[in-house]
Amino acid sequence: MSVVHRLTAGWLVDHLSFINQCGYEICDSFAYPGSVTLNTSVTSTGDCHATSTFAATSSSRDGPIPGPGDAIEIEGKTAKTRYVFREEFFDVSEPHIAAAPEEQLWQGSPNMDFFFFHCLLLLQKRKRKCVFNQGELDALEYHSKVRKLIWEGTLHLVQEGLKSGFLHRTTTELSCRKNVVPGHIGCGLAELCEMAKQFPAVNESDHQAAHVLDDETSIPEQDLLSCVTENSSNCAKIVVLMGQKYLVPPKSSFLLSDISCLQPLLNYKKKYDVIVIDPPWENKSVKRSNRYSHLSSWQIKQIPVPALAAPNCLVVTWVTNRQKHLRFVKDELYPHWSVKTLAEWHWVKITRAGEFVLPLDSLHKKPYEVLVLGRVQGDVKEALRKSEDVLPIPEHKLIVSIPCSLHSHKPPLTAVLAEFIKPDVERLELFARNLQPGWTSWGNEVLKFQHIEYFTLLQNE
Repeated sequence: MSVVHRLTAGWLVDHLSFINQCGYEICDSFAYPGSVTLNTSVTSTGDCHATSTFAATSSSRDGPIPGPGDAIEIEGKTAKTRYVFREEFFDVSEPHIAAAPEEQLWQGSPNMDFFFFHCLLLLQKRKRKCVFNQGELDALEYHSKVRKLIWEGTLHLVQEGLKSGFLHRTTTELSCRKNVVPGHIGCGLAELCEMAKQFPAVNESDHQAAHVLDDETSIPEQDLLSCVTENSSNCAKIVVLMGQKYLVPPKSSFLLSDISCLQPLLNYKKKYDVIVIDPPWENKSVKRSNRYSHLSSWQIKQIPVPALAAPNCLVVTWVTNRQKHLRFVKDELYPHWSVKTLAEWHWVKITRAGEFVLPLDSLHKKPYEVLVLGRVQGDVKEALRKSEDVLPIPEHKLIVSIPCSLHSHKPPLTAVLAEFIKPDVERLELFARNLQPGWTSWGNEVLKFQHIEYFTLLQNE
């Protein structure tokens, strides 16, 4: 399970374990040029666990050398194989910025007097003649309201993690650190979505709503971009897009497109009971870095959540620590979608030693992010029926985890939301950058972290 510890304050989550429990075992047969054939079979061992065995035969020594993701049998031996996410991406052994000794989590929570004294010291270091601007004042006010909950809740969860051995005060270097993947890999998914706008128009009445993955690994770009792609099998699939390989977990579906090409998702004609949204918020840092395209508040409001949501749908939105964005979600976005705000949760980022990755009282960046949870308001009878046998959404919870070093790779919400929704409901993630079993995912980089170079192929004789 991805939940290591569950306390009243929230959950200590193992993000890496969740990815590796998603069933990245290849169990289909693939034919490659040069008479190299992979024959695979699968044995299920649980909800998200499977082992696959495969054999490869070759009638010629002149065939191509298998690339990443290809596995071959040597001298007639059969190997069990599966993919695991590369562990070094979760090797956060030290804080990005160390906190002062008196601010260390296990030293006990500094009181509010210490917090405001700390802010004054920071102002002096910045040599500011003026006081805080309005945005900084709003952020300080919000932080002062939630910091005790975050400090104490995180402390309790970290203590449990240290007792169980999941977290370690003293850490050792990972041997795989030497094999860190370069920051830019893949075929440029966002750029491909831009190119897709130049493709010939698709006749919606003639075009299929979904493409089901079979044993073929290559999919025409137009098919991938113009309809939802499904992997309805119990094992993972590999798709090849512009020469790059991507792993698709079992029981998952996705649409690769930008916000101007959402119609295929509507054509899919599913209504979702859970919708998770991670908008590309507009801010100065994003503009300067040009790391990814961003959307204005007006554009985010145009996302057709009401058309995608089932009655009483749970809507979860990731929000940056800018109070402007938080107010927008609660006061404008959710009312626009007929969603009632129910709760604010926080994702707290820690190291493998249980420290905050950034000082809790840092004025620049915080070691936490906000999730705003709400429900679509609709049919009262339907809402009551769907709320049977599930707990009400608590006003505040913490999701504490070691973050992935890959930018914007959010922790999984499947396990932490399980007690608040019925099993086997339809789930959708918008602006996704990775896939999950049991979810439909949409975004212009929806396959980004499914690139095969982020995984390691295991072989056990």
